Amino acid sequence: MSDLRDLALASNAWPFQEARVLLEQRLKGEKPAKGFVLFETGYGPSGLPHIGTFGEVVRTTMVRRAFELITGGDVPTRLFAFSDDMDGLRKVPDNIPNKDVVREHLGKPLTRIPDPFGTHESFGHHNNARLRGFLDSFGFEYEFQSATDYYMSGKFDGGLKRVNECYDAIMDVMLPTLGEERRQTYSPFLPVSPTTGRVLQVAILDRDVENGLITFEDEDGTRVTQSIYKGGCKLQWKCDWGMRWYVLGVDYEMSGKDLIPSVELASKICRIMGGTPPQNLTYELFLDDKGQKISKSKGNGLSVEEWLTYAPDESLALYMFQKPKAAKRLYFDVIPKAVDEYLTWCEKFHDQEPKDKLANPAWHIHNGQPPAMKAHLSFGILLNLAGVAHSDDPAVLWHYITRYAPDASPETAPMLDRLVTYAIRYYRDFVLPSKVYRKATAAEVAALKDLRDGLAAVPAEQRTDATELQNIVYAVGKTHAEVFPELRAWFQCQYQVLLGQDQGPRMGSFYALYGVDESIALLDKAIAGEDIA
Repeated sequence: MSDLRDLALASNAWPFQEARVLLEQRLKGEKPAKGFVLFETGYGPSGLPHIGTFGEVVRTTMVRRAFELITGGDVPTRLFAFSDDMDGLRKVPDNIPNKDVVREHLGKPLTRIPDPFGTHESFGHHNNARLRGFLDSFGFEYEFQSATDYYMSGKFDGGLKRVNECYDAIMDVMLPTLGEERRQTYSPFLPVSPTTGRVLQVAILDRDVENGLITFEDEDGTRVTQSIYKGGCKLQWKCDWGMRWYVLGVDYEMSGKDLIPSVELASKICRIMGGTPPQNLTYELFLDDKGQKISKSKGNGLSVEEWLTYAPDESLALYMFQKPKAAKRLYFDVIPKAVDEYLTWCEKFHDQEPKDKLANPAWHIHNGQPPAMKAHLSFGILLNLAGVAHSDDPAVLWHYITRYAPDASPETAPMLDRLVTYAIRYYRDFVLPSKVYRKATAAEVAALKDLRDGLAAVPAEQRTDATELQNIVYAVGKTHAEVFPELRAWFQCQYQVLLGQDQGPRMGSFYALYGVDESIALLDKAIAGEDIA
């Protein structure tokens, strides 16, 4: 274990880099006075959990596990998933039923708005339950925390008192960042109206620091003095963030690039209060296939549910692991590559040296214990098999697979069995609609005939030898170099004519999987100019 810890201390994998900075710079190599290191992720429960929620929790968990390794488990860690459910709801979400039920309660804290789904005591409680169910489904280890609970129970009272004491200094930080109109009513405190229950953005007319009172004008024009404690108010969210860091002693929290100004302000406020802001990793945002920022309101992104319809969650975790500080496109076409890269990393892991294992994404996805599995086939080639098999039945694909890999079965290769189902779905929804088969030219037909004859001449005992079949493909392409000056053009010919697409698998592997006899029949159709689709 000590040897592994030494390797982790020198590892270039980004979770270990983050963990080392946390240990050496923020903690100065010491256990915090509170007795544990606190990691935090935030959640705004006005909407349902999304792919960004998954990314933040899985990445934070990777840093947490890396930290536990480099400290030898001597420093306890905790992860808070904190829900800002005391926020006032500003608009009715588009994706809920019974919108009128919510509309008449706009402005109230989320946990005081009726649940439009009719399953929980409030809209906030409903979305919090969805968050917990979402995180639990991935097996994350975390502790759920509710802003409503912290405000109403008095857990934040010490922080609220400190904000009141530091009021002027906090205003000096915040006001220069606001427009002229907003400055007139801005206050760190957002009182909850005693008459309507709404969270008010109004000017604070007077403050009693000693007794924790604020005076403001209620919605009906009445001058009200009430306590800032026990749910009498909440804080503006940037101030709320800094206050939370101060009260909880958060040691590590990551956030998106779009929140850099907010992190800076919250950090200043935390310091004004006498706290130390957490170490922060700023991650880049996701882009759609056109390079535009993904937006929930635009619906131009890819949801967790959509990803998990077509691929295992481990592949999504890998996607999140890779280059968190680089902007990445997140759309359906990235899924097959992510799946195959995950399979490759898992297969490599168990034969690697300990140093290389710690740099392997599979270590971070599986907390040091990736499954020992053999992929047998790539996800990409399964997609092509689904295409030529013309079947939604997994048993049909398994018919080809077991002929190619006799030791594989749904029982002995459970990951492959999952991939078969995913491949069928992905092929049906994304590959099939975009397929365009073209007819081979006369010159290409001559090459396809030679390929057909080459495959037909392969002895029975070598017909599942992908390397042998690939050599035949190469040889034919070189023989027809006048038609295909680059071998890439020869492969593209096969992809377009036989598979109806511009890109494809290693053809020797495909012919071995699909079967030489079946491949010959496919080539015969192409040579005769028949429709293949």
